[in-house]
Amino acid sequence: MNLQAPPAKILVVDDDPSVRAAVAEYLSGQDYTVFLAEDGEAMRRILRDHDIAIVLLDVMLPGEDGFTLARELRRRPDIGVIMLSARGSEGDRVTGLEAGADDYLPKPASPRELLARVRAVQRRYGGRADPPAAGFCFTFDGWSLDPVRRVLRDPQGLLISLSEGEFELLLAFVENPQAVLSRDQLLELARGQESEAFDRAIDVQVSRLRRKLAGCLEGDAIRTVRGEGYLFAAEVSRA
Repeated sequence: MNLQAPPAKILVVDDDPSVRAAVAEYLSGQDYTVFLAEDGEAMRRILRDHDIAIVLLDVMLPGEDGFTLARELRRRPDIGVIMLSARGSEGDRVTGLEAGADDYLPKPASPRELLARVRAVQRRYGGRADPPAAGFCFTFDGWSLDPVRRVLRDPQGLLISLSEGEFELLLAFVENPQAVLSRDQLLELARGQESEAFDRAIDVQVSRLRRKLAGCLEGDAIRTVRGEGYLFAAEVSRA
């Protein structure tokens, strides 16, 4: 069975025309449909008119910067965000992840690496290779996680918004409850083997997920095991 997702519609947001053209030429050659925008306003116009799956987002843009736009895009759980910027320090990368990006790729990036990152995000947004049957949910401490609809609800039934990275991380935890998972294991489970393994990425995602799970086990659902990794402490069942 072919599990490869079809090519996605990609929006490149960058104020440098030469960068936009180069990325568009390469990804178009890989059968992707590519749209181009020079700033936040152009980005919004294209998002209104087209079913964009992934946004490649520069940080240094005229007007609103990429971090601001990433926070806005995070309200669209159907869109993956890859930040692509010359600002490649660890601090900038952490800021990008905290803003809601699924990945952060420093410039200049090789075309092959960019393609690998795009495909990794596309797989995450296209669903898991072996999804559970429809109607199947994980439940823990009154919370409910639907891995097919990709929805998290709190004990009151309220929908909790998750970025794709946060969803994949929580899914990795509930599939391995009460087991210590190292950062490398979590990177592989939640982000895929092609993602760059740097520890702060997982730390940032865990911190964000903890805030959204406030109230679960009195705010201690995800516990740090010093020197080893993280443990999801709640008892998980399937309903």
